[in-house]
Amino acid sequence: MFLGALQSNNGVWISLVLAVFGLGCSFYLIRLILAAQAGDGRMKEVASAIEEGAKAYLSRQVITIGAIAVIIFVLAYIWKGRPTALGFLLGAGCSLSAGFIGMRVAVLANVRTAFAAQQNRHAALCMAFNGGAVTGLLVVGLALLSVGIFYLLAIRLTGSEDTAISSLIGLALGSSLISVFARLGGGIYTKAADVGADLVGKIESHLDEDDPRNPATIADNVGDNVGDCAGMAADVFETYAVSLIGAILIGALTIKGVHAAIVYPFLLGGVSIIGAALGVLLVNKKKGAPGRLLLEAVGVNSALSAVLYLPITFFMFPNSLTINGFTYTAGGIYLSSIVGLVLTGAVVLITNYYTSTSFSPVRKIALASETGHATNIIAGLATGQRATALPVICIALAIFISYRMGGLYGIAIAVMSMLSMSGIIISLDAFGPITDNAGGIAVMSDLPHSVREVTDELDAVGNTMKAVTKGYAIASAGLAALVLFGSYVEELKRHLSDTIPIDSAAFREATQFLLSDPRVVIGLFIGGALPFVFTAFSMDAVGNAAGAVVREVRRQLAAKPGILKGEDTPEYGTCVDIVTKAALGQMIVPAILPVVVVIVVAAIPALGKVALGGVLLGTIVTGLFLAIAMTSSGGAWDNAKKYIEEGSHGGKGSSAHAASVTGDTVGDPYKDTAGPAINPMIKVVNIVAILIIPIFF
Repeated sequence: MFLGALQSNNGVWISLVLAVFGLGCSFYLIRLILAAQAGDGRMKEVASAIEEGAKAYLSRQVITIGAIAVIIFVLAYIWKGRPTALGFLLGAGCSLSAGFIGMRVAVLANVRTAFAAQQNRHAALCMAFNGGAVTGLLVVGLALLSVGIFYLLAIRLTGSEDTAISSLIGLALGSSLISVFARLGGGIYTKAADVGADLVGKIESHLDEDDPRNPATIADNVGDNVGDCAGMAADVFETYAVSLIGAILIGALTIKGVHAAIVYPFLLGGVSIIGAALGVLLVNKKKGAPGRLLLEAVGVNSALSAVLYLPITFFMFPNSLTINGFTYTAGGIYLSSIVGLVLTGAVVLITNYYTSTSFSPVRKIALASETGHATNIIAGLATGQRATALPVICIALAIFISYRMGGLYGIAIAVMSMLSMSGIIISLDAFGPITDNAGGIAVMSDLPHSVREVTDELDAVGNTMKAVTKGYAIASAGLAALVLFGSYVEELKRHLSDTIPIDSAAFREATQFLLSDPRVVIGLFIGGALPFVFTAFSMDAVGNAAGAVVREVRRQLAAKPGILKGEDTPEYGTCVDIVTKAALGQMIVPAILPVVVVIVVAAIPALGKVALGGVLLGTIVTGLFLAIAMTSSGGAWDNAKKYIEEGSHGGKGSSAHAASVTGDTVGDPYKDTAGPAINPMIKVVNIVAILIIPIFF
């Protein structure tokens, strides 16, 4: 009786209960944060300015994105029907909500972290991590809840499980498209402000980080929240939701008649929330080195998930599964889920090695800074390119093993298992910008230097954690996109089988993607070029916006010489307004680019469905390498600067430090704008391809 209940949609309800548990933990942490002391008047004043700038940006972003979303909603309603259109609306709304709430909590936690740093390091660590954990638990709870509720409601409204599953693609598109905008807009904002503040403040005027005399300081701190918090929250919500939907699609398309294949991914996501909550508890109760403690929390979540997955898998699949003529066992499916957990750990450790101040790659960049700006840049680029090898080898092994154990469904389960860790992983990511902002508030509020020492130490850990989580997000995005490509192939077969006999040569030609077919190769070239063109637009946007900030900061310093003497107050709001307008204006073209490319390729009869398959694979391959290289280089450059500032190679004010600032400035749009935005872009390409199958083919 219990087994039957678990295999039915009651299993989905169990996962929804666990999602509510995650949201409950998130709201409990919010109460703890609100109950903590927020410091004196000056600290509250600075924090309020940061919050107002972040809210103003996100409000304008909602208006800009909303106009585009309405157009897509209408088109989806006309071409795909009401359920898909409503799914798009829900996905878009939840993605925006995840970003907004994540930002709101971050600006509450940053000032309290600065205050806690006056007590001791562990108190500051707990405050910043709890602020990040709110976002982490919120994202997974909201993603699981939205997909599960929409799936159950769609079944009730349409009376058809197939229609309900098909309409989930609308939810995936809504979350992915909004995520591209959030990632790009937030990334352009944060890095334009950061680069502008560094170029004039640090290099030209020799001001310290977050010096209140720098007119771009508030904009820089606002950017940490709208880019690293709101953007990342929207990104991982999208990746989680899309991975869950991809696993459901593969289960429905390849394992017909086995309802457990649809329910199983929900349960994987649900039980991992328990492990995330325990990881948060560990950080709060145990004392130790911050970096090690945070990684131990990831280990706790992984271990508990691995234990709980075992009985669930054998309960769900008591008999063997037949997928495309091959037989797979419950043990194989369980091993696929373990592959996802192991891959998470491997990517975290590898990225930590290439971006942490404790290891040689970052220290080599710091050493190269002694001989100038150019050698710093060369070393950073080499580090990023070298950092692609091990993650890609691990991803390839994960694909090989999980496919052998469960076919395409095995890969989908490995991806879902990997994304089930999002609760604790995103807690690590959001920890970074909170500690960064806390340090800024400490400087602008003239707190003792000992406070800045604590926040700087935590910020260095946060930089590594941000790089680690970006590596995780990229690896999971690559696997998720591969699952979506499999969904595209299976959906294409299902669609064409209505008009073409499946045993005919015409059917095989339309559903096979052979390298001997020039159309596939053309598609590979187009898809391979897309991430490069996309990142070029993104980098240009940062450069243009940063240039506007530089000109404004120079204008203010020239018009009011008393600013540098501390006699005049900078016009912070002007820089905030400049960056806001620039970010929103320049995010539209690169965000729409992947949608346009897919539609154009599909609409050309000589290319069509076969070339489009090549586009999807080409985008996945080059996008994966480019994203890993960019985020690894950026993280390594950032921490090389931190390593020098701690006293190595001459410390602050040395020629090596000046070179490291240049490297960090180049790396900023690499790691926080262009690189991370590739993740949702890859998935948008695949989701749009699935949606347009009945329209063009």
